[in-house]
Amino acid sequence: MTAGESSGASGSVVRRILLGSQLRRLRESRGITREAAGYSIRASESKISRMELGRVSFKARDVEDLLTLYGVGDENERGALLGLAREANVAGWWHSFGDVLPGWFQTYIGLEGAASLIRVYEVQFVHGLLQTEAYAQAVVTRGMPDAPRAEIDRRVALRLERQKVLVSERAPQFHAVLDEAALRRPYGDRSVMQGQLRHLIEISEHPGVTLQVMPFSFGGHAGESGAFTMLSFPESDLSDIVYLEQLTSALYLDKREEVAQYQRVMEKLQKDGPDPAESRDLLRGLLQLS
Repeated sequence: MTAGESSGASGSVVRRILLGSQLRRLRESRGITREAAGYSIRASESKISRMELGRVSFKARDVEDLLTLYGVGDENERGALLGLAREANVAGWWHSFGDVLPGWFQTYIGLEGAASLIRVYEVQFVHGLLQTEAYAQAVVTRGMPDAPRAEIDRRVALRLERQKVLVSERAPQFHAVLDEAALRRPYGDRSVMQGQLRHLIEISEHPGVTLQVMPFSFGGHAGESGAFTMLSFPESDLSDIVYLEQLTSALYLDKREEVAQYQRVMEKLQKDGPDPAESRDLLRGLLQLS
């Protein structure tokens, strides 16, 4: 798979969200309820809701019928939106991992691959984009102790495939703040943790990566609510998204006031934490202790 193919597939998720938001704006501007819109395409109100959130693929016939219902008669406008629908249905590379990939996480992978800026705070373990293969094996095995080896290997392979985004032609800026707890909590044996720390030191020198370690010595800090990810996109009409992962699902926050709160927390973490050079020194210190 080429970088271009990867970015095109990731972009399909963004196009799905953009198309959904445009359909929602058209519906609301005409004062049409979701129930009425659903009836027009032989679907439920919840199907319209999922379409407008960009959570499902689009059938051309459904989009055509909705545009007619919303009074969109201009052929150029209709053509542009139908073209967006076709592009939104491009399957991502991650679909081949559907056997081990929950549906709610597929959306995240597409967004991650399309983002121009990824900011993360982690406290439990090293972020997935920064994990070594051995560390990822240990994390997945700990989380799924009864899973067969083949499934664990597939999940690790998926994580390693995701990491290619950091070295692709359209690599995003990646800014990670790792709590010291994530670095002291052992996953795997001593050699696994040493390898992970060395990898963090090395990748922190990459021009597109900014890595900060929030040390225990700082005490309480702004990240009290736990781990989160912020995604920003090059498309001006797509708002920043905050991703919060849970045990069996995830939340995608895009309301301006909610995103702004996480923005303030991230900025405070970045301001209060040691700079990247000092963070590398902390990592070297932890490596010597391990």
